[in-house]
Amino acid sequence: MTADSLNNQHASKTTYDHARLEGRRNFLRFLLKYLGFPLLAKIDRVEGVENIPDEGPAILMINHIAFIDPIVVLHVAPRNIVPLAKVEVYSIPGWGIFPRMWEVIPVQREDVDRKTIKHVYQVLKAGEIVLVAPEGTRGPELKRAKEGVAYLASRANVPVIPVSIEGTKGFPALRFTSPWHGQGARVRFGHPFRYLPKYRQAGREELGKMTDEAMYVLAEMLPVEQRGYYSNLANATQETYEWL
Repeated sequence: MTADSLNNQHASKTTYDHARLEGRRNFLRFLLKYLGFPLLAKIDRVEGVENIPDEGPAILMINHIAFIDPIVVLHVAPRNIVPLAKVEVYSIPGWGIFPRMWEVIPVQREDVDRKTIKHVYQVLKAGEIVLVAPEGTRGPELKRAKEGVAYLASRANVPVIPVSIEGTKGFPALRFTSPWHGQGARVRFGHPFRYLPKYRQAGREELGKMTDEAMYVLAEMLPVEQRGYYSNLANATQETYEWL
């Protein structure tokens, strides 16, 4: 089965069955907790879990250093979350079975089409949390982000929760290898915010501003050396969103 056919298979679903997936995802989290992370990744610190709502939809916005970042967040979050991921993850030998069983939302490289957007809306409508890496690629420093988070959060009128990630470089790695000698992963869930109602139908220029404002929130949560494109916090504004 090709990447394209996998994308079509999952994105073309007309309904999203939360109840069917919840038990399966709980089982997969059990395996991660007791088999995956004790052997393959070190968690040093998790902060701000109280910023995750007990129920209802939201979007987690993360910086993306390493392949394992969404899995780390999925592991430490108090609720099940549904990541967006490039459709190629379904084809990774061995590992590909995990995103397929979890039913992550597949995204074509450099493209979020209408079927993907519809899929995201269905997941949010079911009251779940979606995870998005707005940079669209991995790296040690923040890059100029794409407008997907702003578009989805404003149209769906759901909160955005910034999530900063540090220390995941080199993971997954077998226990006792060199990455385990460092501090390990550090995750911080920031304060949620929501885009103002007047931006529900924002155009491209406004979406760009909304995205940059959100990314400066994330940049402020990161150490200076990880802020990259958003290093100058003096450029940060708060015109398009409000804190919750």
